[in-house]
Amino acid sequence: MIRSGATKQAALGISRVRWTCPACLCRRQYSQKPEKREPPDHRKIGLQQELFITSAYSPGSPIFLPNGARIFNRLIDFIRKQYARYGFQEVITPTIYKKALWAKSGHLENYADDMYTVTGNTSAPDKDPGGCCGSDHGPAEPDSEADNEYGLKPMNCPGHCLIFASRVHSYRELPVRYADFSPLHRNEISGALSGLTRVRRFHQDDGHIFCRPSQVEEEIKKTLDFVKVVYGVLRLGVGYRLALSTRPKDHFIGTEDEWNRAEDRLKMALDSSGMEWSINEGDGAFYGPKIDIVIKDSDGKEHQTATIQLDFQLPKRFALEYQAPAPEYEARGETTNDPVLLAEYGPVRPVMIHRAVLGSVERLMALLIESYDGKWPFWLNPRQAIILTVNTSQPVLDWADEVKEILLGLKKEAGQTSTEGPVNPTGLAVDVDYSARSLGSKIREARINGYSQILVVGEEDVKHGQVSLGKERMSPMEMRDKMCKLADAFE
Repeated sequence: MIRSGATKQAALGISRVRWTCPACLCRRQYSQKPEKREPPDHRKIGLQQELFITSAYSPGSPIFLPNGARIFNRLIDFIRKQYARYGFQEVITPTIYKKALWAKSGHLENYADDMYTVTGNTSAPDKDPGGCCGSDHGPAEPDSEADNEYGLKPMNCPGHCLIFASRVHSYRELPVRYADFSPLHRNEISGALSGLTRVRRFHQDDGHIFCRPSQVEEEIKKTLDFVKVVYGVLRLGVGYRLALSTRPKDHFIGTEDEWNRAEDRLKMALDSSGMEWSINEGDGAFYGPKIDIVIKDSDGKEHQTATIQLDFQLPKRFALEYQAPAPEYEARGETTNDPVLLAEYGPVRPVMIHRAVLGSVERLMALLIESYDGKWPFWLNPRQAIILTVNTSQPVLDWADEVKEILLGLKKEAGQTSTEGPVNPTGLAVDVDYSARSLGSKIREARINGYSQILVVGEEDVKHGQVSLGKERMSPMEMRDKMCKLADAFE
């Protein structure tokens, strides 16, 4: 159709009026500002992904569901694997200790308000003339201490001091490094409790290094490297800062001179790290200054996660020592070549370094949930793979079950019968959707639920002994190896 010039101008005029009409413009979608998205909240995502719940019966003690427990255990296992590089030996210590231990460590005087007290059973035992094996063993030995009050441990350091003190050490053995994942309890006020970030029962990747004075800077340097490696894998490499927390105004043990020397050691270690750092005046622990690793959450609020603390006080209170030549020089971190002095051995007080890389595992999980916005990397994902069946025919359902067993490591290859005895599973998290729905709706639901790998099996896959991942087709054994490689590389 050929239009006249007048018609064209009229059409253009009409379109121009319509296009520039203010009433129309204000209704155009692109002219409206997009709604501001709320920052991720680990409490909401935790419920959506079935990671954890809380209960009024135990405030401040999160209950991890199977999905949350998978993430928790993978974080712990990841740290355990790094201990081989950094020389830590894992120990298991009691949850409660007598009040006398907390008095000895200084916690009773400086930390009592944040501790839970437990009272032992003081009632006399029931008389049992027969004994456990039909004979009377006589009266039980009385309690070795009259004090029958205990404290739930808020930290592991006194227990690790007991371990170090349990035998004689040579200077050649040091540094001695202990690690502990025991649960800790701190009596936080109820108004401060929040999801996983502020809790009363929690776990730390707690570690203590007992070293010679001359080894302090090197040990702190290694610990900072440990933090850098771990936070790099967790994708927190640029999201944290270092802060030196110094002597509190009140509630500290030791002399000001000892504190000044400890703070100087940490300052030298921070300077040599090459990273920027700041000072938090008066925020140190009651027994020593510390380096805090601080991370921001999605709201911009800062949380202290990892920590490195230098302690001259607990070794003194627990009378810890090791044997070394020229003990006076050794205590100052100095060396001598004088054979007379080197021939003289004597006791020297070790320096104690407290360190936690993840810090509170619960708090770090909250930060990771919000940092990832619920989109987990494969190795941490509690929903690593799901197998979707194309139909509900028995061969397809049976093959889906067999593929799952191969991926889980319960079978080495297809067609293998289940064997008796112990198994060596892969540790992968694999689910199956057998429902009689369309494949499209199953795929959509799997994506919404956050599965990393969505596998499909149908009649053709049964026939060829394979599984489909998008356009790729491979054997279940190849898929298992591919997934294990991703998990082992922490990707």
